[in-house]
Amino acid sequence: MKKVAVLIGSISDKDIVMASEPYFKFFGIEWELHVLSAHRNPQEVSEFSKNARKNGFGCLIGGAGMAAHLAGAIKAHSSLPVIGIPMPGGISNGMDALLATVQMPKGVPVATVAVGKAGAINAAILCAEIFSLENDALAEKLDLFKSNGCKID
Repeated sequence: MKKVAVLIGSISDKDIVMASEPYFKFFGIEWELHVLSAHRNPQEVSEFSKNARKNGFGCLIGGAGMAAHLAGAIKAHSSLPVIGIPMPGGISNGMDALLATVQMPKGVPVATVAVGKAGAINAAILCAEIFSLENDALAEKLDLFKSNGCKID
């Protein structure tokens, strides 16, 4: 199975995205966390995104707050599915990041989830759903997850 890369714009966002770890583990999805900012490390974001498919990734997640350009910057350089997690903080505690993440131009799709930890968890589940299109065992695990009230314990 392909792996997932979670890119966050700042190390301060790590605690939020770590909420997804038990879900990646439950679904048996290998994932990596990278701290790369669309504004502070644009070349690194570009290179990572351009090479993600050949490096074994099947889905990319970008988590950022405020202007929240990370998911869009990832998508600008990759044809893989990209999921954006708006991070809390900023002027309106994540609403600015939500609007920045969801308002992508035509032809540059970024799936956007909820702000914060719920979004990080939903991003992991969405990756599982995407991967399950070609993985029957994962599809069965998702059915179990749904029948258990969307809980992993």
